[in-house]
Amino acid sequence: MLLKGRSESDELKKMRYLNMRMELPEKDKFYYSNLEKGYEGEVKFDQLTENLQEERIIINDLLLEVNNSYFQIDSLIISQGVIHLLDVKNYEGDYFIETDKLFAVKTRREYKNPVTQLNRSETLFRILLQNLRQKYIVEAFVIFINPEFTLYQAPMDQPIILPTQVKRFLRNLNETRSTLSAGHRKLAQKLISLHQTSNPFSMFPGYNYDELQKGIYCINCGSFHSYKKNYDLVCGKCGEFEKIESAILRSVEEFKLLFPGQRITTQSVSEWCTADLNNKTISRVLKKNYTSLGKAKNTYYK
Repeated sequence: MLLKGRSESDELKKMRYLNMRMELPEKDKFYYSNLEKGYEGEVKFDQLTENLQEERIIINDLLLEVNNSYFQIDSLIISQGVIHLLDVKNYEGDYFIETDKLFAVKTRREYKNPVTQLNRSETLFRILLQNLRQKYIVEAFVIFINPEFTLYQAPMDQPIILPTQVKRFLRNLNETRSTLSAGHRKLAQKLISLHQTSNPFSMFPGYNYDELQKGIYCINCGSFHSYKKNYDLVCGKCGEFEKIESAILRSVEEFKLLFPGQRITTQSVSEWCTADLNNKTISRVLKKNYTSLGKAKNTYYK
C-alpha cells in the first residue's frame, strides 16, 4: 500500500529552471546534476517496490524534524515486524571506502559517506518514535541502485545493499509474511502529517530577475527559439510541438517558484515569456486556470 508517492522536489525544479536560464557555477552544476540523478534512482527503486506483496505500507520522500534537526528518508517501508529506512543512491562508476570516507576511483573526489548520513537519520527516527511513544524494530540500509556502480573494499559489516543485491533484498522482504494492524496505519498517517514541505537547508545560487534569460524554452531540447503556429508553439530547433496554453502555464509555474513574492499579472507573464503571444491570449489562459483578484489594471492571479 503506497500512502505517499514521490514527486520532484521544489529544490530540484528550481535548480532545473535556473540551469535553463543562467550559467550555473561549476559547484552548482554538480549539485544540480546530483539532484537529477538522485531523483532518477529513487524512481527506479519505486518501480521495484511496486511488486511487494503481503500487507506493507510504503511512504516515499519524507522530510522530518526532531529536536530542531531535519532528516530525509527516501523510502520507508512499514511491515508487521519491522520498519525499514532506505536511503537510495544512484552513484555511477567505481568508488572505494577508506577510513570511513567515500572516494571516486577515477577522480579521487571525496563524497559524503551515505552510511554516516544513514546512521544519523536512523538515530533521529528512533528518537521520533520514542517521542511518539511507539516501539518498533528499525532497520536502515543504503541502497545503491545503479547497475554501473562498483564499490571496492566494501565493508561487510555496513548496512549497504549493492546493485547486485537489490532484487534479492526485496525478494527476501517479499517472502516475509506481514499483517498490519490499525496501529501500523495510525503511525503511517502520523509520519505523513509530520512531513515538512520545505527544506530550510536547500542550497541555491544567487540570482535575480534581470540576469535570467526570458522566454519559453522547448520541453524537448531546451531551445528558446519557438514560433507560433495556430494553437501551438513550435521549436525552431527540433520541431517539437506544445500547446500554447500548456507552454504558458508551465512558464507561470516556473515564475511562481523562482519569484514567490511577485504577483502573477498579464504583464509580468508577458515579460517572462517574451514569446510571439499577445496579452489577450495570456489573459485568457490566466483567467481560465487561476483565480483573479483585483480589478482592471490591478488584476492579478493566484
